[in-house]
Formats: sequence, structure tokens, C-alpha cells
Amino acid sequence: MTDNKRFFIDGRWVEATSCSERVVVDPATEQPVGSVALAGADHVDRAVAAARRAFESYSRTSREERLALLDRVTACYQVRGADLAAALTREMGAPKWLAEAMHVPLTPVQIASTRQVLERFEFEVESGRTRILREPIGVCAFITPWNWPLNMIVGKVVPALAVGCTMVLKPSELAPSCATIFAEILEAAGVPDGVFNLLHGDGPGAGALLSAHPGVDMVSITGSTRAGSEVARAAAASVKRVHQELGGKSPAIALPSADLATVISAVMPLILLNSGQSCAAPSRLLVPAEHLDAVRAHVLAALAAHEAASAQMPLGPVVSAAQWARIQGLIASALDDGAEFIAGGAGRPEGVERGYYVRPTVVVCSNRTRIAQEEVFGPVLTVVPYRDVEDAIAIANDTPYGLAAYVYGDPAEARRVASRIRAGQVTLNGAAPDLDAPFGGYKQSGNGREWGAYGFHDLLEIKAVTTPGVDDAAT
Repeated sequence: MTDNKRFFIDGRWVEATSCSERVVVDPATEQPVGSVALAGADHVDRAVAAARRAFESYSRTSREERLALLDRVTACYQVRGADLAAALTREMGAPKWLAEAMHVPLTPVQIASTRQVLERFEFEVESGRTRILREPIGVCAFITPWNWPLNMIVGKVVPALAVGCTMVLKPSELAPSCATIFAEILEAAGVPDGVFNLLHGDGPGAGALLSAHPGVDMVSITGSTRAGSEVARAAAASVKRVHQELGGKSPAIALPSADLATVISAVMPLILLNSGQSCAAPSRLLVPAEHLDAVRAHVLAALAAHEAASAQMPLGPVVSAAQWARIQGLIASALDDGAEFIAGGAGRPEGVERGYYVRPTVVVCSNRTRIAQEEVFGPVLTVVPYRDVEDAIAIANDTPYGLAAYVYGDPAEARRVASRIRAGQVTLNGAAPDLDAPFGGYKQSGNGREWGAYGFHDLLEIKAVTTPGVDDAAT
């Protein structure tokens, strides 16, 4: 059993006395594996006050001091990899292979990318008689999710450390231990007192309190569109900056020029990765209507290949009973809407009697059905036929979301189509992820960007310092 009943405030571990608690459940076994304390107003006030005190000095540290800090964080991280992987498997259900091969190794890459940006970032630029200063915004509140719990934390905390902000982190209460371990890493790396503070809690409690707190200058949330809307409402009264990376229903367009076998062999692992619990997963596959028979065959072949590899790389459960039930409801809605099931369906996989496991499911349906419009956040792919390329573009944009998109086919045509997709990031022909590229969405997928230099911008205020010119001096 692992209990997260301490908060990290002002450089010290504080026992979470007089707090309510929540049981943490292993989604693979449905058994309790620990508990987490839920912070209230007193702890939120203490953490924000500590961050405010620390901002005065930390915001004035040099680039070199912050580069050295990131190097120490990387060094301290290396000795905690096994602890982090075990926590990921225990609390959010990542299979051991996935935790060790992707979740944990991604963090040093994220830190290295941020370090490279910090080395070259221009915090001061000249514009005529005006000097433009980019200064740290102040105290940041970070609210992070359970699906990639470690990487979402690092994606907010490390850029904030890089630019000179101080912060309070509230991770998901469903998977809290990664945040506790990462706080221990920052403590070992010598992060100054008050610069980083950790509070465990839930959205309606600590999350809402941080969002509304007058001592917080900026709040950043990665989560559902519903949660992002609540954060924005809570933040509105104090007119603080709000950054949101929210839901997605990302299209993968197989253009008529694309090789369907190649497209489906690329898309299927992406929708199954992390049990489909990735906001940018290509959850809608758009294919030429006349090639549906070939699509069915290629889908079954791709699923057979996945099944063959499952002994070494098994699919994990989804995170909770509530998430499992929601996915089952969406699968049932597809049946009600007359969708054709190529594979999968309701219930657990054959032979699985315990755990929040979902059958890999592929359905053919209209884009107007509920399962094609709502974010499933599970290993469920909707196949949507289109008439021609114009129809494909219209279908791709026919969603309240706009986080990511994928286009496969002739490179020149793929670029033309990408320019018309209303999404924050478009990947062409299976290109590898680029951590220096800005990541964020249009429409209900949020606002603002993370990763690379763009990940610094929401953490900075702009100050214009104008000096007298020749004519000014004459007067």
C-alpha cells in the first residue's frame, strides 16, 4: 500500500492533517493500493503564499543558474526510474513494458528539449527605441491528468523552472504517486524553498481553489474540456491567465493516394497505445467509401498483429471503473446508432474477469453518431467513409475539438489538406513526434501551447521599455 498523505510546501514535507482522503485503486486488479489526502483551503493558501515569497528571488536567477538546476533534476531523476515505473503500473494501469519503455524514458528527453530552448531563448529583444522584456509571469497553478501523469507534470513544471516562475502542482488524485516521487526528485536536486509546491487533491476541491486564488497569476490545466471550462470560470474573477490543453477527437485521413495497409498499420498502434488514453490519439479514421472492404481486411490484419505481440506488449486497463463504464456506454450507443462492428464490442476481452480492460473495438459509422463525436478515451477506433477529398476535410473539421490530425497520402496533397484542418498539430505520413513543435488545440481542445519555445510563452509577461529618441530629447 502506498499512501500519499504528505504535501510539499515551502521546501518541506507537511503531514496532511485534517484532510479527507480517497482510496487509490489498481485498475488491473480493482483492489486498493493506497490512499491520497485531498488538500483544502488552508493548505492551498500556505502553498500559494510560499510560491509568492519565493518568486521575488527565483525570478531574478540567471539563465546559467536555471540551466544548472535542470541538469541536477536530470541527474536525480535517473535514480528513480524504477520507482516511477512501478507507480505508473500500480495506479494508472500502464503495463510494465509501457511504463519502462515510454512513460519513464520520455522525461529526460523533455528536460533536454527544454534545456536547449533555455540556452538560446531571447528574454530581451530590441524593437526600435523599445526594449521588449519577457519576464516570468509569477505564481503558476498546474493541474495535471492521470493518463500520462509523469510526462504531463514534467511538461509544465520544467518549463516553469526554466523561465523563473514559481508554482503549485495539483496532480490527478487517481494516480498521485508519480507527483510525490517527482517532488522528491526536485527536493534532491536542490530546487529553492517555495519554488515548487505539491498539493494532492481533487478538481472540485484543490483544483477550484487554486484556479480562483488571487495569489495565482496563471493556471494551466491538462484534462477534459469540462474540467477546463470549470477552471476558466473559477479563474475569471481574478483575471488570471488560463492555459488549457483539453480533449480531442483527432481525424486520421487516408487520402485516395495513400496505401491503406500502411495507414492502418500506423493508426492502429496509436489508438491502442496507453489503452487509447491519449488526447491526441487518431480516434477517427477517414477512408474513401469505395475502399471499405479493403479497410475491413486491413483492420483485422492489424488487430491480429497486435494480438500476436500482446504476450510481450499487452494492452493495459483503462484507469477506473467510471472510465470503463463510460466507454461501455459509448460502445452501446454505437450499437443503438446502427454502427457496423469490424472488431470488439462491449465487455471485457475474452478470458478476462477482473480489471478495467476494454476490448479493442473498431466500428464503421457516420460522423454524426455519438461515438464519432465524443472523446472515448479508450481503445476504440471509428471508421468514417468519405466521398472525396473535400468531403474528408469537412468531416475532419466536423467536431467540437481541434487538437491533432493525421494525414496520409501524396506529400504535396497531404500538405494542402493539412492547411485546411482546424487543429493545432497535424502529422503527415507517420512523421515522428517533435518535442520542439508547439502542442495545443483549436476550439474546445483549449488554448495556448506547450513544448519547445512555444511552451515558454504562456509562462511569460511582455514588458515594453521605451527610451527617448532624438526628437523626444529636443522637446
